Amino acid sequence: MIVSGPALSQTDTLLALDRVVKTFGRHRAVDGVSLEVRRGEFLTLLGPSGCGKTTILRMVAGFEHPDSGTIAIEGRPIQGVPPYRRPIGLVFQNLALFPHLTVGENIAFGLRVRRRPPDEIGRAVDEALALVELQGYGERRVHELSGGQRQRVALARALVIRPAVMLLDEPLGALDLKLRRQLQLELKQIQQRTGTTFIFVTHDQEEAITMSDRIAVMNGGRVEQIDTADRVYNRPATEFVATFVGDTNLLSGRVSGTAAGQATISVPALGRDVPAPAGELRAGQAARLSIRPENIRIADAASPWRMDAVVQDVVYAGAAHRYTVDAGEMRLLVSTPANPGTAPFLAGQRIALTWAAADVALLAAPGN
Repeated sequence: MIVSGPALSQTDTLLALDRVVKTFGRHRAVDGVSLEVRRGEFLTLLGPSGCGKTTILRMVAGFEHPDSGTIAIEGRPIQGVPPYRRPIGLVFQNLALFPHLTVGENIAFGLRVRRRPPDEIGRAVDEALALVELQGYGERRVHELSGGQRQRVALARALVIRPAVMLLDEPLGALDLKLRRQLQLELKQIQQRTGTTFIFVTHDQEEAITMSDRIAVMNGGRVEQIDTADRVYNRPATEFVATFVGDTNLLSGRVSGTAAGQATISVPALGRDVPAPAGELRAGQAARLSIRPENIRIADAASPWRMDAVVQDVVYAGAAHRYTVDAGEMRLLVSTPANPGTAPFLAGQRIALTWAAADVALLAAPGN
């Protein structure tokens, strides 16, 4: 099942994949993927190793060829077009910078291959250095740079040729956490300033949510959901999306009633009914629900409904306390803000939980 946002017009679409299939031996790495990438957007392909995201990038780049289906940029099919003639820029995790060249020479490489005039190359290199905030670094050697600076050089080298599409395959994966977060913000800012379409591959959910205009969540060679980061997180379409993008609690039950856009779901494992959005649910229908730990709150006397639970474990995570609690025959994950001066609940302590129907996501039944 693929869930996506509104259909795009032809003028909005820069890159389009239509029913693309790619196999390696008996393994179908990409299984009939159709995907439209908007002009000027930051789209992330997110998923576990082996889900097909890098294979898609390599087919767009021209390093692999689809077994069937079509790939088009600006409405023109690119099958048979060699990589160096495609309007793309590439940044990979290993960067592939030339150690015997200076920073400026590395950035100028693509322009020299395209036989641009020397004065044009000089201006373009200076502009690219300014764009990635490396003014004055043109004469330095690659080995003199930090990891983050090398990453900026690789980005400048790819952008200087003014590609229609930038392809980035886990370019921040080798960096430490603090530097990676810094460069995430810088990459997004550069993308917005240039207006270039970025297609970014990662298995890091936080990275995808932080940077993306839209996220395509992949599993087993297919796109399970493509939507904004907010909707992928808060309105996951499938169980895989719900569990891969962040932590969640999965509930199975049956609709006992609906009224005013809200459903009441009987959840046997909890031993009680719980609220959820009605959506297209009908009385008697099976339902699968996802609720994020931060959307389960500690109930008070004013709560419209309450559910008893017992704390089994508590973890301090800086901004939050993360609890594992027993409720009926289920274990739930609950996350509450770690407010200064407020002591956390302790293991063995009885508490009451509540949530709002609007905070629950309805999941597609497996196989639909």
